[in-house]
Amino acid sequence: MSVPSNVRRFEALLYASLMLDAVSVAVQDRTPNAETTEQMIMTSTLLAGGMILLLVYFVRLAARGRKNWPRWVLAAALVLSVISLGQIIGEKGMELDSAIEIVSCVLTGMGLYFSFRGDAQGWFNA
Repeated sequence: MSVPSNVRRFEALLYASLMLDAVSVAVQDRTPNAETTEQMIMTSTLLAGGMILLLVYFVRLAARGRKNWPRWVLAAALVLSVISLGQIIGEKGMELDSAIEIVSCVLTGMGLYFSFRGDAQGWFNA
């Protein structure tokens, strides 16, 4: 059976979003200071990378494995990302990594929209 067009859009948009997330992690300020040590920065970067890999697995599981629950996990991750992004922008203002994260959240939202509409509905409920 061929993959429906909305599922392909969902997959492409979420992979693009996760690629931007990886770029965002790469351009984050990693300068140690009194509050953050080098070890804390390294741990944070590794956790972000691991989370991105986990989300890539969820996208694949949803799009290719036809599982429904990963879509809901991805939707919950989007909600948490938007809340976190709002707090970061409120604290530090707009920076390059924040701008990248905004684009990433928009792409994720669009991808999730496609996953719940049209020909994608029957794909995940099978």
